[in-house]
Amino acid sequence: MTLVHRRTKEVSDRLSRIEGHIRGIRKMVDEDQDCSRLLLQIAAVRAALGKVGQIVLEDHMETCLVKAVKSRRSRKYLSELTEPLSQFLLQASR
Repeated sequence: MTLVHRRTKEVSDRLSRIEGHIRGIRKMVDEDQDCSRLLLQIAAVRAALGKVGQIVLEDHMETCLVKAVKSRRSRKYLSELTEPLSQFLLQASR
């Protein structure tokens, strides 16, 4: 059974925008821009990364979890997901 993550393009597009945003922040640093503006831009990137993480998690649950349940491997799947999910949630709460 081949997995099809239906939101791969959306994730890739968002990451490309984030990459551009980070280049913009680097330019702001190089140009010695105001710190408060830098912090706002960094906050925007963090929020954008959080949204990407949410999309990846949703897509993962819709594809990999479904596959695991169908193949009767849900316990193994859940045990493998626990640590990455904990780290993701911990970072999101900061």
